[in-house]
Amino acid sequence: MAQSKGSASVIVIKKYANRRLYDTSTSQYVTLDHLRDLVKNGTDFQVVDAKSGEDLTRGVLAQIIFEEEARGANLLPVDFLRQLISFYGDSLQSVVPGYLQMSMNKFAQQQEEFRSRMSEAMTSPQASMSMLEEQTRRNMEMFGQAMRMFTPFSAGTGAETEDPAQTAPAAKESDDVAAMRAELDAMRAKLDKLVKD
Repeated sequence: MAQSKGSASVIVIKKYANRRLYDTSTSQYVTLDHLRDLVKNGTDFQVVDAKSGEDLTRGVLAQIIFEEEARGANLLPVDFLRQLISFYGDSLQSVVPGYLQMSMNKFAQQQEEFRSRMSEAMTSPQASMSMLEEQTRRNMEMFGQAMRMFTPFSAGTGAETEDPAQTAPAAKESDDVAAMRAELDAMRAKLDKLVKD
């Protein structure tokens, strides 16, 4: 029993009070591992509360990520998780989902190029640092674009005078880039030391 979402069909997974998950397309109970495999295969699904019909998809997807992290996958760095948590309740909270979505979409588009560059990077620490610097630069550019998209007053309104309030974010962004470069230099030094050892 799949619902239509555009041209693709969405599998409905019912979640019962006993935390069991029921796949309505196959008429059988499934596990989080099954849902993880659906995600990896690109199969779209929606998890709903069996009684109320409330959409529980976001929470179940987060639970799958938690399970993977608990198994030792460690895809999400601790600093990233801390930064993400710090955005809850922040004035930029509404910008973060769009930025993360845009970043992941861009990353997915560049996956093949990234994989070939990763295999090159495995043979040379300098190549890996160069690749990280390039990716960081791209991420900062995307973040800048996202911030301009969500800023209510854009710089391109026809006014030619330079407003100090508008130049402040650029200075902040350059400070952030400088800080990231310093971190990358420290990482490069550590990698060089590891290679020498």
